[in-house]
Amino acid sequence: MNVYFACSITGGRDFEPIYRAITTALLADGHQVPTAHLAEASVKLLEGQVKARDVYERDTAWIRTCEVLVAEVSTPSHGVGYEVAYALGLGKPVLCVYREGQPLSKMISGNSHPTISVKSYRDAEEAIDLIRAFLGRPVEL
Repeated sequence: MNVYFACSITGGRDFEPIYRAITTALLADGHQVPTAHLAEASVKLLEGQVKARDVYERDTAWIRTCEVLVAEVSTPSHGVGYEVAYALGLGKPVLCVYREGQPLSKMISGNSHPTISVKSYRDAEEAIDLIRAFLGRPVEL
């Protein structure tokens, strides 16, 4: 499956280990993840070399071609919020996961769009299980 993974870049990288665990699991499960590089520590340097317009064009093209969008939303991010709304506007299924106890934007938690799901997790393993369930893969017990 083609999965667009969204996470904070400029808003903060406190959850980078979670981002990396998620993208590693998605790739290991055989999914295409065009945004897997966003989980890497070097992302700010790499993305800093790309013009803003090019990022917008590239990322919206990836969202248009993905089957689903998975967003880690523990860190507030204008970009991630935009990507979530863009995907919902296209009718794409969207899963937003966030670390239990983190404050969550009411624009995410209060969204009643029929294709969005919002779930909290305690650790990376639980986040991955939630994502696998969302993608239709049985979760190993």
